[in-house]
Amino acid sequence: MLLHGITGHARTWDDEARALAARYRVLALDQRGHGDSDPAPDGDYTVTTMAADLAAFADALRLRHFSVVGLSMGGRVAIAFAGSQPERVERLIVVDIGPDIAPGGRLRVGAMMAQTPERFDDLETAIAWARTANPRYTDTMLRHRVVHGTRPVDGGLVWKYDRAIRDAVRSGRWRDPADLWPLWSAIACPTLVVRGAESDVLAPETGRRRPYGAGRSARGVPADTRRIPRRLTASLRLLWSGRGRRRPAEMLNFPDGPRGATPWSCLMSWRSRIDGEKCRAEGRHHVDC
Repeated sequence: MLLHGITGHARTWDDEARALAARYRVLALDQRGHGDSDPAPDGDYTVTTMAADLAAFADALRLRHFSVVGLSMGGRVAIAFAGSQPERVERLIVVDIGPDIAPGGRLRVGAMMAQTPERFDDLETAIAWARTANPRYTDTMLRHRVVHGTRPVDGGLVWKYDRAIRDAVRSGRWRDPADLWPLWSAIACPTLVVRGAESDVLAPETGRRRPYGAGRSARGVPADTRRIPRRLTASLRLLWSGRGRRRPAEMLNFPDGPRGATPWSCLMSWRSRIDGEKCRAEGRHHVDC
């Protein structure tokens, strides 16, 4: 199960999903208010609620046990889920986030979201703006992210992810009171934490705090950002195969790169014979390909 970040969508994971689909069933979820999923009607985008969405989604697909990979916001959702239902998570990978968010990174991301234009005249204008916030993306990766992160309206494009999230940031109303340290302590599965070497979101000292700081190792990777997707995918394969280190948790440094009915209407599903095909179910909350 692959979970995207706060401005992202399920298609963020296309490369990793294609690489893994020959050996694993891979599901990449458009979380509430993102991608092609419906916005939260009450504006609730708290981590605990989104973790409950994940639980309801897994229940609907009758998934008893599975591995979870979460990037940024998705990593916090993954921590909350794995800590509240540890018996269901076989392995966990958390990418560039932790139980705490470093203040500098929080301010930077908040400022970026607050300053985000709400409308673009065309795709190239949207890509040019996205480049300012993502200087290390390849052109292909950035175009892919923007193409699948926007939708057409009369005379232009708007972001797919819910404007209510950006408006809450702009007004200072964005709050998530969840304390994830107790949930992190409750995680029982092998866990890998991936940190960008220049990350301002996951502070190095956070990695040295319990529970995943004590007795764990940190490794650096040479700063060739073009190789990050391959290295991350290799780490996924190693951890999921059971041939990786058996420590309860490990921290790996990468150079900087990348209540009721659930509110989504779209699920991205890949298998070895379904190469990135988009699966929809009109009027339903999930579809299993």
